[in-house]
Amino acid sequence: MIVNVDRNFLEINSLEELNPSKSPGPSFKITEVNPPDFQLNKFFYKQIGRNYRWIDRLSWTDKKWIEYVQNPRIKTFILKENNNLAGYYETIRDIDNNHSEIAYFGILEEYFGKKCGGYLLSEAINNLFEEGMIRVWLHTCTLDHENAIKNYLARGMQVFKSEKINIEVN
Repeated sequence: MIVNVDRNFLEINSLEELNPSKSPGPSFKITEVNPPDFQLNKFFYKQIGRNYRWIDRLSWTDKKWIEYVQNPRIKTFILKENNNLAGYYETIRDIDNNHSEIAYFGILEEYFGKKCGGYLLSEAINNLFEEGMIRVWLHTCTLDHENAIKNYLARGMQVFKSEKINIEVN
């Protein structure tokens, strides 16, 4: 079956444009996964992506996952409530141009409605600008969670490109 999908590319070009969201509480912490742990990336990709047709990496071998997370341009951050995993994001840095893509971003379902998404995105954008990035971007589509684009826009990101694509789904 072919599905028509709207895909939007969003960006933010300075820390001054960020509309930060507060932490959902003192028990929530964001940390970089260092050293890289492909199992965490794989877990989040599968758990969050299962409802949004994230399928590109489902065929990846463990070797491919390991190579991916060990790329120095890739960084992964996880959100925890105490010791419980709540969400994550992956960034891909373009060091030559001081740009970074937030390649994957998501919250586990049990944390929906707890203001985790706004907080995690705010911190991701803030940290990237503090590292010297001058542009942070991502893309989303109508297959993603219905609040995804609302969160991106609420944080101050702006759409710079939109397109309609057809995706085959099973």
